[in-house]
Amino acid sequence: MDYIIQNTNPKYVSFEMDIFWVHFGGGDPVKLLKKYGDRWKLMHLKDLKKGTPKDLTGGTSVENDVPLGTGEIDIVGILKESRKIGIAHYFIEDESSSVIDQIPQSIAYLKSLKY
Repeated sequence: MDYIIQNTNPKYVSFEMDIFWVHFGGGDPVKLLKKYGDRWKLMHLKDLKKGTPKDLTGGTSVENDVPLGTGEIDIVGILKESRKIGIAHYFIEDESSSVIDQIPQSIAYLKSLKY
């Protein structure tokens, strides 16, 4: 990630962060937001079930997608930093078999936040 960001022209190249996969791969979404600031323009919001093994395969069951705020990802910290740097658009992403129930929970969680 560092190589790609450092070797592309910000005039032409911006990035979209998927906080789930950054976290799953061992990264820290807040630190990456701070490090590359306005290079980030879009964000996928998705939470990871607490205690999910991170085996660096690049994959995990879609059933590990949980409503925002119920998993192990620092949603509030990420949203605070993303607001500071001016993320333009957010996408709630949930690929679980419970998406019909979980998306409304995620929306309610986001609406309840005060930051």
